[in-house]
Amino acid sequence: MSIDMKKMREKLSALQNRGQGNNKSNFWRPQDGETTIRIVPTEDGDPFKEMWFHYNLGNNPGFLSPKKNFGEEDPLDSFVRSLFNEGSEDSVKMAKNLMARQRFFTPVIVRGEEDQGVRVWGFGKMAYQELLSLVLNPDYGDITDTEEGTDLVITYGKPPGAQFPQTSITPRRRSSGLANTKKETKALLEQVPDFTDLFERKTPEQVQNLLDEFLLGDDNAEENSTETKKYETASDKTTSVDEAFAEFLG
Repeated sequence: MSIDMKKMREKLSALQNRGQGNNKSNFWRPQDGETTIRIVPTEDGDPFKEMWFHYNLGNNPGFLSPKKNFGEEDPLDSFVRSLFNEGSEDSVKMAKNLMARQRFFTPVIVRGEEDQGVRVWGFGKMAYQELLSLVLNPDYGDITDTEEGTDLVITYGKPPGAQFPQTSITPRRRSSGLANTKKETKALLEQVPDFTDLFERKTPEQVQNLLDEFLLGDDNAEENSTETKKYETASDKTTSVDEAFAEFLG
């Protein structure tokens, strides 16, 4: 019997998609319209993972906050607190742009795209509150149950007059299995990622370097050392965490 090349390619793809911090192929983002997903259960019983990120630091993508996530020294966190303490309108505005923001993550499969395996959905506080309310609703029980859980319809888009897209979550009326067979279910459960490996972890020294580059700007240090230049650099950035997060995940 000849080797099954399709299975070999799938195995290679699975290996390549694991343990590669911030591998964007692991992530799922809702597109405009409706998409049906299923939250995949995790071994620890908590499928919702909370993380803190800094955005808007120059041209750098978002990165994990050493202080908020790991209790480590965080030069950017200290800088943000100093800006708040300064108390001027511009310093507070800059501090709000640079302060750590909370995001939430859960493993999912997308119905109709089961061949892509388990992916990670990142979302904000409003969606998180909806999900928690649903999880705690006794009418649905354990929505992640592999045999009698509940699929979720994610509706995403900009309502008329809205500045940014919004997400709504509607549970299906009927329960269903995670997959068609126990073998497929077992394979999906084995694909749930280690969330500690999803994002690169920066050291306090690396964060300090990013902050120094941001404060210096693209020109020489003397031209960029004024408070006005620093505030203009930060205030010109988008204040939409969702937009920054979407760009981060690609």
